[in-house]
Amino acid sequence: MSYIKTLMNGEQSIFNPRKLTPMQRITLRFVVVGVLYYGLAAIEGMIMRIYQIEPITFLGSDHYFAILTAHPLVGIFGSTYLIVFGAFLFVVPFMMKKPLWSIKLANATFWLITIGTFVFWFSGFLTHYAPLYTLYWPLPADFNQFDPLSGAFFITGIAIVMLGTVFFVINIFKTIAYTPEGWEKQPSGALLADAIGYSGLRNMFRKKTKQKEHLVDIPVAAIARGTVDTALNAGIILFTGVLILVYMVAAIMGYDLKTTVIDALLYKNWFWWGLDLIADGLVLIFVAGTWYLLAMMITGRKIFMQNIARAALLVELIVSWTVWSHHLLSDQAQPGILKIISGEFVTAFELITQGLAFFVTLATLWLARPLKMTNELKFLLGGLLGFGLAVPAGIMQADIGLNRILHNTQWIMGPHVHVAILVGLTMTLYAAIYLLFPIVTNGAKLYSQKLANFHFWAHLIGGIGMGAFMGMAGLQGMLRRTIYYEGEFNLYMILAGICGLLLLLAFFAFLYNIIMSVGINGLLGIFRPSPNKTKDLLPAETE
Repeated sequence: MSYIKTLMNGEQSIFNPRKLTPMQRITLRFVVVGVLYYGLAAIEGMIMRIYQIEPITFLGSDHYFAILTAHPLVGIFGSTYLIVFGAFLFVVPFMMKKPLWSIKLANATFWLITIGTFVFWFSGFLTHYAPLYTLYWPLPADFNQFDPLSGAFFITGIAIVMLGTVFFVINIFKTIAYTPEGWEKQPSGALLADAIGYSGLRNMFRKKTKQKEHLVDIPVAAIARGTVDTALNAGIILFTGVLILVYMVAAIMGYDLKTTVIDALLYKNWFWWGLDLIADGLVLIFVAGTWYLLAMMITGRKIFMQNIARAALLVELIVSWTVWSHHLLSDQAQPGILKIISGEFVTAFELITQGLAFFVTLATLWLARPLKMTNELKFLLGGLLGFGLAVPAGIMQADIGLNRILHNTQWIMGPHVHVAILVGLTMTLYAAIYLLFPIVTNGAKLYSQKLANFHFWAHLIGGIGMGAFMGMAGLQGMLRRTIYYEGEFNLYMILAGICGLLLLLAFFAFLYNIIMSVGINGLLGIFRPSPNKTKDLLPAETE
């Protein structure tokens, strides 16, 4: 870990984009645009918070539901995907001490996701296309409900994002397995086996003297493991998008395809299996990998119980593929055996796998005491707290009886979804940004620690508070995807709105802090062609 400590403890300097390597430059592009898309999702979320207190007359319900459709997709694909992909395309070669397989492919990933997100967002903004984020509504819907042309543009945007995701998957696995030019041949098969957790499982059943050294660090293993789900998800959503696009294009050309050709229940199971690879595969595994990365870099230690942690990554491979049915617990046509085994039993097992990652991360931090309460450590602890609250809330919903009560209410969107994403996931990503910021900017100094402190507390209190008040409204019967015109739940919505405002202020404080740290010219310089034609500096060369 000496190369990490060298970079983290290096002298601070004024940010100069002309001195960035191509890898630093593309990473910063990913993160900057991802943060801007987060801001867009946050602003749209605040508009919906206001609308739930008092419907905005000039906005209209059709525009509200268009926002409701685009909001989570912008947050997932436009923000989270860009930040995560940019960070991981930097971290994997950084920790493996070799160059990224293809900068050109990384650039293609960046532009495809950036443009694809704008296309589907703008389609909703301009045409008010609002099938809700499930996307399966257009298939059985009467095309008088939505314009097929706007639907075609919307789905095209999703397809473009998925294509960029496929390029990310190729780049990650190629980087792990390939041998750079002029290097001694690397064992590609052994590297990939180690990366998906097989080595950790193998070492668990061997004597300590016979255990083999791991070929990749555990954060890389977690990234590779999550990328498997990313590949599956991209294929499923891409196929689903093409299927919907066939119906849309046929409608544009005047043909009405029979929707009965597609079995509705099979379609929903297929769609939710793919979508759940994000919710219960990518999020949990990528977050666990980021926790491990942060814990290693903050402490300079190896991960506690790393063989068990690696084996858990492999177990989660099976778990994340078999939990989708908890989204269909209230669907009367769903077979009972799937509800019980997939929806309840396997879903409950996620409490163990994620709980193990939670424990391993905290134990690694505990063994390294005393630690300075840096920005990255604070946000890491905030992310841990977020998942500590949101995962049990999700497990509660994975009960057939409770699901009947909670499923279509604000409870599922508040204590589970928003706390998981805004507190658990987003604070983890902020921790990674604060940690990697001096590395990818060659030691640039953060403009204001006071703004960073405000960012932490406003985001933590705002995220937990908004989730809690939404959950209270849900327990009182407030449905999701529903507009209330009589102010039945105004007290909870006003309080949730105040917390939402805190989240928005936290974002603007963070954005201002980062812009002032690199300067306007520095920020614009990230997107100019690189004058630095030298190769990327490898971590091994910084020791």
